[in-house]
Amino acid sequence: MEPGTVYIVGAGPGDPLLITVRGQRYLAGADVVVHDHVVHPRLLRLAPARAERIDVGAAAPQPLEQDAINLLLAEKAREGKVVVRLKWGDPFVFDSGGKEALFLHEQGIDFEVVPGVTAPVAAPAYAGVPVTYPGGGDVLTFVRGYEDGSRKAARIDWATIARLEGTIVCYAGPAQLPAMVDALLEHGRSPKEWAAVVTNGTLPQQSTRHGTLADLKAAFEEQPPREPGILVVGAVAGLRDHLRWFDARPLFGKRVLVTRTREQAGELVEMLEDLGAEAIEAPAFRIVPPSDYAPLDEACAQVGTYDWLVFTTANGVDAFMRRLLGAGADVRQLKGPHLCALGTAPAERLSRYGIRVDVLPVERGAEPVLEAMRRQGSLEGARVLLPRSEGGRELLAEELRKGGAEVTEVAAFRTVPEPLRVGGDRDIYKMLLDHAIDVVLFTTPSSVRSVADALGIEQAADLLGSTVVACIGPVTAEAAKRLGIETHVMPDEFTLPALVEAVVGYFGAEETTATLSAQH
Repeated sequence: MEPGTVYIVGAGPGDPLLITVRGQRYLAGADVVVHDHVVHPRLLRLAPARAERIDVGAAAPQPLEQDAINLLLAEKAREGKVVVRLKWGDPFVFDSGGKEALFLHEQGIDFEVVPGVTAPVAAPAYAGVPVTYPGGGDVLTFVRGYEDGSRKAARIDWATIARLEGTIVCYAGPAQLPAMVDALLEHGRSPKEWAAVVTNGTLPQQSTRHGTLADLKAAFEEQPPREPGILVVGAVAGLRDHLRWFDARPLFGKRVLVTRTREQAGELVEMLEDLGAEAIEAPAFRIVPPSDYAPLDEACAQVGTYDWLVFTTANGVDAFMRRLLGAGADVRQLKGPHLCALGTAPAERLSRYGIRVDVLPVERGAEPVLEAMRRQGSLEGARVLLPRSEGGRELLAEELRKGGAEVTEVAAFRTVPEPLRVGGDRDIYKMLLDHAIDVVLFTTPSSVRSVADALGIEQAADLLGSTVVACIGPVTAEAAKRLGIETHVMPDEFTLPALVEAVVGYFGAEETTATLSAQH
């Protein structure tokens, strides 16, 4: 068997979008991913589902020593596997990537190094601090401390470093950061020189302390650091107030619980994170086939005999179309019925199949939907097919029947509740109890019911009463109301972008109110 290749890939400093295109490509073809514990979980999803994932970081449940990691890489490669060694930051900057590459070279195993965005450059950039700037000095010095939390002093010639002009960038653990500031001051660096410390750089939890060296010294004495960070010393740190962007976004620092299925959460998570929020993915349910396909199959076979086909969710569209097309039919069979979509989400999903809806109501409630449908013809005696979630209750079906329509409801899919946990160690119940979640987003009635079931029907209203609840539309809000859950945010349009925009508007108005109150 021919040995495989090991790709030593830099994962970047935290933000999963900072991985290189080349690194992403190798991950997509990996048989084995050997990764640091601190690598963002979303990056691991880029590997195929069949790929073996091995956590070898210092904080892993079963961490490995460096020699053991070297042997593991060689062993997996000799099995003919494509191995990706996914390392935090850049493999060759303050890391052991060089040791691993040298070992593979000595073992005669092919390897490739894919550089990554390094934290000492990226974290300051996300904090609005360029590590170099015209007039800010011609020397850039990187210094490494002990980021593992060791209190042992780093063996650094501070007298020489303090005399260098330009920018000094130090990466170190919480015990080392104050010692580094003290060392620079003791060896002649001006107390009035600009400095900044960035923790959790490039992540939604990013925090920056900014001021002079003297300010940082006093701040550390009052509140010692608790996490590793990047210390930047030099004139460039004075630009932060002018160049900060990452932590100036409208939802920065907000924790938003996303209850959509993992397959559907990506778009919403990206929108939230682009606005600075920390999106906590906690799928409240997963989509599975209905208990019995027979009613859906019968409806698909007779779809041409219906006057109306009404979709209330994107999930209903996908489930119906998969079954219709899977039976050998094509979209031309939908030429007969009028098509109605409640909201742009199912309408957009239909458009992916090359199908355009006839009716897309813009107003809330069942009555505006019925009025929009009646413009296409009388509903008296009209045959309406309504694919929906199994066990769900569609208020629209009841109103259509009152309007004289003959409504056939078929279960196109079923929702199965999921435990409300994130990463195994983040309990959503406890986070809500501790007021550690700022917003809970609901995009379907199923997500409301699943979350309430997971939290406990009686406790759900109390727990969610201490946070902001945002519902995508009136049907979802009604499901929440029945469980005693108040909706604080609901957009005028029933779309994900409108929902996110409404959340931004809510906090913007809240901030304005707080500012006005402080002024008076």
